[in-house]
Amino acid sequence: MLPNRKFTFSFESSEDGGGNCLALDLAGPGSPNRAGGPGVDGAARGNSAPRKTARILVVDDENQVRAMIGSTLERHGYEVHLASNGREALEAISLNTFDLVLTDIVMQDVNGIALLERLHTQLPNLPVVMVTAIHDISVAIDSMRRGAYDYLLKPFEREHLMNTVHRALDHKQILEESHNYQQSLEQMVRARTEMLRHAMEDLEHSYDVTLEALGDALDLKDSETEGHSKRVTAYTIALARAMGIPPGDIKVIARGAFLHDVGKMAIPDEILRKPGTLTMDEQGVMREHCSRGYHMLRKIPFLAGAAEIVFCHQEHFDGSGYPSGIRGHEIPVGARIFAVADTLDAITSDRPYRRARSFDAAREEILRCSGTQFDPSVVEVFLKIPNELWQELRSEISGQNKRFSTFQMTQTPATEL
Repeated sequence: MLPNRKFTFSFESSEDGGGNCLALDLAGPGSPNRAGGPGVDGAARGNSAPRKTARILVVDDENQVRAMIGSTLERHGYEVHLASNGREALEAISLNTFDLVLTDIVMQDVNGIALLERLHTQLPNLPVVMVTAIHDISVAIDSMRRGAYDYLLKPFEREHLMNTVHRALDHKQILEESHNYQQSLEQMVRARTEMLRHAMEDLEHSYDVTLEALGDALDLKDSETEGHSKRVTAYTIALARAMGIPPGDIKVIARGAFLHDVGKMAIPDEILRKPGTLTMDEQGVMREHCSRGYHMLRKIPFLAGAAEIVFCHQEHFDGSGYPSGIRGHEIPVGARIFAVADTLDAITSDRPYRRARSFDAAREEILRCSGTQFDPSVVEVFLKIPNELWQELRSEISGQNKRFSTFQMTQTPATEL
């Protein structure tokens, strides 16, 4: 079965008075009727959009038929090119652009079916009308299945020829308009997608600037650890990269690392800044900073993942940490990476009660606590990273001071760190 095609048989008188001829109309649905539909002349075509003069290729090995079709089309204002066989037609198509092809089926040097198949493959939007004396419905059906737009039986009336030509050209114009609209739509979608991407990047940058301002405010409140948030974030990013964490996840981990102590803003100053040892009760209040920070961040959509790291950043691999006492891989991987980076910075930074120790000393301490405080797989990767990397990161952050953005590091290839 051929969907959406209408077969119409009718007897017509030929123009030369030679009797009746059988015409087979295989036009698609919505095609105008032969008597008065669009296509007979410019007025009858109704509201169809004007188009440039169409160029039509006529392929037939009978000189008289070829000349008759060509002269008829030229009288109706079309530009016509004639070919006597399929080979000549292919040469013409390689040199010119055509809007319609009318071709016979039985020809030497590439017959009409072979020509149709070549055109349908190379120029699928170019309509091809088969013009032939073969009175066999199976041939017509086969042609349509191979991509022919319509099928005309010889002999035919000139009016019938012109109706078919007009329908075919209208069909091509519709396809071209649809294609142009699709291209325009795709370009518009690409442009708007690019605009949205830039808007999201700008918004994300604004978020990170806000976070850095929040970190600076925390440094003012806890002057004992000034610059700690930026350093530990840089260390966490470098370690996460070395572990092969995807870039999107590294952004989440970086924000969690940077905001890990945000809950300390809710801790009373007399406890946060106490120079001496904290009492048990004071230690309990201090430990609340994990949950306080979590509740500050969890309602902010783009910080939901970071909030989990803030909540778990004091958990230990063996379950001896707080606030929940979870262990092993129950702890988010970002928090397990952060724990190593946090200890690295704590040991190598000055504190009121001690001087900073070396990076080698930090490596020894982290190795000693592997499997208890730290995830052994994170420690293994950490030990493969030379001390020079940590020293360079620390120097760069200290040199840039508050102008340095640790979040920019999430866009930098690991080889550059």
